[in-house]
Amino acid sequence: MQRTLKISMLLMALVVTGAALSSADEGRLKIATTSSLYDTGLLETIVDKFTEENGATVQIPSHGGTGIAIAAGQKGDVDLLIVHDKAREVKFIQDGDGLERRCFAYNYFYIVGPADDPAKIKGLNASEAFQSIMENGLNEPDQVKFITRGDQSGTHSKEQSLWKAAGYNYSEVNISGPWYVDAGSPMGATLIMANEKSAYTLTDMSTFMAYKGNLTLVPLIEGGDELLNVYSAIAINPEKHPGVNCRLANDFIDYLISAEGQEIIGTYGQEQYGKPLFFKGEDSCDVMGCSAEECVVPTQAGCAEA
Repeated sequence: MQRTLKISMLLMALVVTGAALSSADEGRLKIATTSSLYDTGLLETIVDKFTEENGATVQIPSHGGTGIAIAAGQKGDVDLLIVHDKAREVKFIQDGDGLERRCFAYNYFYIVGPADDPAKIKGLNASEAFQSIMENGLNEPDQVKFITRGDQSGTHSKEQSLWKAAGYNYSEVNISGPWYVDAGSPMGATLIMANEKSAYTLTDMSTFMAYKGNLTLVPLIEGGDELLNVYSAIAINPEKHPGVNCRLANDFIDYLISAEGQEIIGTYGQEQYGKPLFFKGEDSCDVMGCSAEECVVPTQAGCAEA
């Protein structure tokens, strides 16, 4: 009888503990994100406001770039992706790892370099600029260098697409000579290396502005469709990755798209840098190249298994 009672009490304790853990998990959100949103402090600001309103606990275990974030999502280690590489985002959803893509903000990439512009790219479009950097880098590698992030981030993916648009095979660019330097680092560290070497690099606008005070590099090419940089959020699919917090992930996406969230995004950095680091996605669906569906609040239908 005593043995039966002890077993019953043990089972009850396990049930209570499991319920407590489940309850704790319901209020915890894990986000994997790109480095620009993290390094500029925007994501932290949004998280603080979100947690104030709903009492959730938010963790950001992955903030090294889009490639690292997507890998975390593919393993089900996080509940939500916030990244900026449409092609890989679409594939992530097609592979069943994510539910719906929601566009919430954008800015532009810059091609930055030394003020004396040895490759003479100022006034060119992005593809022409890459052609000129390549030609001058091959001819004068001591004078013209390009620093690549080389880390499979969203910025690195954009760089590869620009080399392709310029008529080059990226695998050949990557081994073309000492003018092309692989930083293997996040954006901030890559900018610092480019600055030290008086080199060109591709950067997102927000990180450049955040580091601008410590750099002598200047923006030489900016704006235009070729350099558009769109940020999106995707909840992880609980059917493929049981245990992820799909509902809280979508609640966070709701907040990103809400009037309050958009106001934070559209004004962030204005006071410190003289202009916002990001543009809000509200009423900018066409500018971002996103469908109407990708600009609305997510449904919770895909969270049935959560």
